[in-house]
This record gives sequence, structure tokens and C-alpha cells, in this order.
Amino acid sequence: MFEKLGFFSAIVLPLWNIPLMVRIIQRRSSQDISLWWLLGVWICILLMFPAGVRSADPIWRTFTYTNTFLFTGVVLVALKYRRSGRQDR
Repeated sequence: MFEKLGFFSAIVLPLWNIPLMVRIIQRRSSQDISLWWLLGVWICILLMFPAGVRSADPIWRTFTYTNTFLFTGVVLVALKYRRSGRQDR
């Protein structure tokens, strides 16, 4: 049962990145998100990626793939709308 809950969570937790991306796109701004925080978290995720991919644990591998993919989306959307916000001013 715990493994099923862990696997479910490995998929659902990164999905919370989608509403963040939608909110940034709707507001056309990512000014409220610290770029230091965003890039710091993303770099750590990328550094953990090789270990997650090679792990024998399917829950960790699933989380690694979904979180890396979706958080990379957050980074790209935030950077796109950060530049747009600066140009408007």
C-alpha cells in the first residue's frame, strides 16, 4: 500500500507545477518568483537527475522524470515572462 501511495505521489506532486505555469501565463509575469530560488531548485533537480534515472526504485525514477520535465517547464515559462515584464516597463 505504501508503495502505491508513493508512486501516486511521485506523479501527482510534480503536477502542481502546471497551475504555477498557467498562473504565470495568465498574468504574463513571473516577477513574484525569485530567479535565484527558481534556478537554484532547477540546478539541484538537474544534478539529481542522473542518480534518479539510475535508481532501482521505480517511485524515485518516476518522480525524477516527471519533476524534471515539469519544473523545466516552469523555468522556461518564468524566464519567458520575466523578460516580457521587463520590456513592458
